[in-house]
Amino acid sequence: MKTKLLRVLVPFVLLPLTIVLGAVLLREKYYAFVILAVLLLTVLFFYSGFERKKVTSRRLVVVAVMTALAALGRVVLTPLPGVTPITALAALTALSLGGEAGFMVGSLAALLSDFYAGQGVWTPFQMFAWGLTGLFAGLLAKQLKSSRVLLAVYGVLAGAAYSLLMDLWSVLWLNGTFSPALYAAALGTSAPFTLTYAVTNTVLLLLLEKPFCKKLDRIKLKYGL
Repeated sequence: MKTKLLRVLVPFVLLPLTIVLGAVLLREKYYAFVILAVLLLTVLFFYSGFERKKVTSRRLVVVAVMTALAALGRVVLTPLPGVTPITALAALTALSLGGEAGFMVGSLAALLSDFYAGQGVWTPFQMFAWGLTGLFAGLLAKQLKSSRVLLAVYGVLAGAAYSLLMDLWSVLWLNGTFSPALYAAALGTSAPFTLTYAVTNTVLLLLLEKPFCKKLDRIKLKYGL
């Protein structure tokens, strides 16, 4: 019962509350504490799924490898604005290993790659946004694995959702509170990036889905993950 409650409270209440309060109240001076809080909540959420899944070192190794690939891919593709494999790899991890694993990959890949791209008050928002990409892919795993059309739609929506959340960060950071007018302006300014990100997400998901899911499903079956 407690773990079921955590699987709802952590991603939909505790994490967003921590991030928003951190952006509004703590500002840039204490952003490292917000990142640490988000990291701890992410780990807590990941382990909350172990009530119904086997806890094995192999599962942790697979998640670690996918996280490393996602973070490295973002670093390598940094010269191409709006192109990153984090969304795709977090979602594909979730399709095979569940939403908690997908959330972990998205969140930690954002944190690790920001050591190269630059960490700041935006990092907790990136961790949360990319984590949600994995979480919702896990919740919709059956539908997404059965239809490449739905997978493509998910890629578009995930890209748009990421941009919407990061625009929210921009407004909270610049204004100290939410402003509909400022948010609308941010959406308009970031529209080209949102479109690019949505398209590249979709392309990467469709290209990587078969090889990665086939491999992950084989590992899952072989080791009983």
